[in-house]
Amino acid sequence: MTEPSVLCVIPASANSKGAARKTFAVAAELPLVADAVDQARASKSVSRVVVATDDKETAVAAARSGAEVLQRPAALDGDQDGSEAALLYVLETLEQTEGYRPELLACVQCTGPPSTAADIDGTIRTLLELGADSALAVVPSHLSLWRRASDGSAAAINHDPTVCRRQNRESEFMEAGSVYVMRAGGFRLSRYRFFGKTALHVIPRDRLLDVSDPTDPPRVQVGLAERARRERLALLPERPAVLALDFDGVMTDNRVLLSADGTESVVCHRGDGMGIERLRRAGLPVAVFSNETDPVVGARCAKLRVPCLQGLDDKGAALRSWLAEQGIDPANAVFLGNDVNDRACLRAVGCGVVVGDAHPAVRPYARFELEAPGGHGAVRELTDLIEARLGLA
Repeated sequence: MTEPSVLCVIPASANSKGAARKTFAVAAELPLVADAVDQARASKSVSRVVVATDDKETAVAAARSGAEVLQRPAALDGDQDGSEAALLYVLETLEQTEGYRPELLACVQCTGPPSTAADIDGTIRTLLELGADSALAVVPSHLSLWRRASDGSAAAINHDPTVCRRQNRESEFMEAGSVYVMRAGGFRLSRYRFFGKTALHVIPRDRLLDVSDPTDPPRVQVGLAERARRERLALLPERPAVLALDFDGVMTDNRVLLSADGTESVVCHRGDGMGIERLRRAGLPVAVFSNETDPVVGARCAKLRVPCLQGLDDKGAALRSWLAEQGIDPANAVFLGNDVNDRACLRAVGCGVVVGDAHPAVRPYARFELEAPGGHGAVRELTDLIEARLGLA
């Protein structure tokens, strides 16, 4: 059975109410619109990702994340039009300019709770499995809602006030405000996201966050950071057996302090040293592989009591040989680098990692990137992840 074509549209207006520039609010050092694009692109079901925006910075962030960007006309800026107007505009524009007509339309709200690729795929799958026309992501709700009558008395809305036990109440769900999926043809006719048979896809309750609420952005930050951490953990070998490191730009911030007599010195992060020490005490080997010949490299490694192979012409060959001598399966090895001379090492192990400020040319060789830049706790960030993966944290 042929998979349906799915267009994912991310509406992002700079003039929406509730939170100033919330589509570009930074959470975990990542614009929310960029995170939405990343998750949509990671979806197994989505064929194409388009961001509809009237904001230049949002457009730049979306494009950098790999989305197509379509400029929203000023007429769509009013909140009263909602996201439907933006969705219809994208569908009509793509049909007129390209003859493109997707079967399904997914709407991911970057101003709603941060979505995951699994949320998007799950909502699409629910629509297809139930033969529905529209679907939305929801969270379980046990709220007992009341309204105040004109005489000041209270009346129950969604529950029988004589039934107090939740277990005796029918299950209810709250709209998450994050993912909506619809059959594109039906949506163009109804011009509203809920039409025909509507299906519910249940996502975890902790997804329910609102960046329009001033109390929620910090929780969004924490949520995105924790999600990124879980994703990195899953990319590590199941049982990491060794951590190999470059030195300059990894254990340092890539700068060199040069005295008048030619002596070089560098600045290292004490937290990195503590992380290495914790792995060493746990029995996990740590070793440094460097092209550098300056004695400062060996001095730092000696203080940390880790092997240091420096002045290497071929770091990749040296790493492979050292792993063989130690009887370590390369598939269980982790290497942390930062620049193009680390490419061979990143390819030689099961899990290559780069620091947050790694050179763009080396990033494609890594399984994942760290948040911290070199010399500013990147090594500690990775050692903490390895400890967690081994169940030591």
